Amino acid sequence: MTYFPVIENPYLDVMLRSVAVYFFMIAALRIFGKKELSQLNTADIILILLISNSVQNAMVGSNTSLTSGIIAASALFVINLIFKKVMLKSGFIKNLIQDKPEILIHDGKIDFKSIARLGITSEELEEAMREHGVEHYKDVKLAMFEIDGNISIISGNEALKQTRHKRKIHKTLGSLNN
Repeated sequence: MTYFPVIENPYLDVMLRSVAVYFFMIAALRIFGKKELSQLNTADIILILLISNSVQNAMVGSNTSLTSGIIAASALFVINLIFKKVMLKSGFIKNLIQDKPEILIHDGKIDFKSIARLGITSEELEEAMREHGVEHYKDVKLAMFEIDGNISIISGNEALKQTRHKRKIHKTLGSLNN
């Protein structure tokens, strides 16, 4: 039993199903947070692969032809382009979909509530500080958890270069052998 209305044109049906899955995935990523986007470990990659496999049938239904796959992919690219342009023009939509940057440290004071809510460990915060050349949190003028999941730090030391911490992807078993 399907709850999605049946559309006579099979290709239009694939396009509409693909757009529906796209919006579902945007909502799911919004709910699960921006940290998930910036730091993928093995379990996260497996989850992404399984999600893509699980929503494939929701997008193309029983039509598994090459044309149907190309139409589904094209619909995703087009709706993504349109959605990005809408987000650029509409502050309301942008605020609805994207998180705002969060202050982690301000004038040497750690915001423990924000760190706990965002699921950032003290090790991750310390790693970001070390990568920015900051030894102690009291030397941090401002540390922000950016909308892309990265941590940027501005130190109180004028001699230090201001940098951004790009969160690294966790190593996999394959990359450990290199």
